[in-house]
Amino acid sequence: MNSIQINGKNMSYLDVGEGPVVLFGHSYLWDSEMWRPQIDVLSQNYRCIVPDLWAHGQSDAAPESTISLIHYADDILSLMDQLDIDKFALVGLSVGGMWGAELALKAPTRVNALVLMDTFIGFEPEVAKAKYFGMFNTIEQIGFIPPPMIDAITPLFFANNAETDNPELVSAFREKLANLKGEEAKNVVRVGRMVFDRRDTFDDVEKLMLPTLIMAGAEDKPRPPLESMLMHDAIDGSQYIVIPNAGHISNLEQADFVTEALSKFLSSQL
Repeated sequence: MNSIQINGKNMSYLDVGEGPVVLFGHSYLWDSEMWRPQIDVLSQNYRCIVPDLWAHGQSDAAPESTISLIHYADDILSLMDQLDIDKFALVGLSVGGMWGAELALKAPTRVNALVLMDTFIGFEPEVAKAKYFGMFNTIEQIGFIPPPMIDAITPLFFANNAETDNPELVSAFREKLANLKGEEAKNVVRVGRMVFDRRDTFDDVEKLMLPTLIMAGAEDKPRPPLESMLMHDAIDGSQYIVIPNAGHISNLEQADFVTEALSKFLSSQL
């Protein structure tokens, strides 16, 4: 794992392979290791850069100046600048796609292809936002995620039969949530507020003129395929793929399917 300083905080990241650069963004409550199945294959042909989101993995809490996903996109551009990387493709899942779209809008000459997975670049629906912010308030007050909340959060990330089909994946995530405590939990909540209080990037969606692939797990609960279809309709020339038997963390639930789709898309663009 590598580390670089941005606005006085250490951002950790993986840097694996050689060739055209692919930048990956992981989901909220996960980290760069989430992309391991794809990195193992794609790093044979590409240089894979995979940062840990602030307060996730081995990255520090977010700098004081980072108060939105637009600022986080700036932080990632700073990472790429420090690595002397000018052009790159971007693969973002969930919050990775949210800040990924902001980055593509900020630096259109630098991002040469975009993959948006299990994500939505519009406003968070009010009902969901209120539910998440209620959870954040509780976690901040008590300093950990209570077991009933873990029971509520865990199924949101996986396909309906995940407990049977991927029991180790589900139990490892549940354990990760249970271990999130104290200041670390509060720092993760702070990032969560940025995620679910994001702006409506649809305002600028017509400016996304680059080759774009949109993928969604057929059983994604927080980011249902309908949202991906809305993005597909709004982004000119985009491709759209539904990932069968997958929930929100589709790249781990259907790793081979996703890796093959990414390989095909990236090889046609880079």
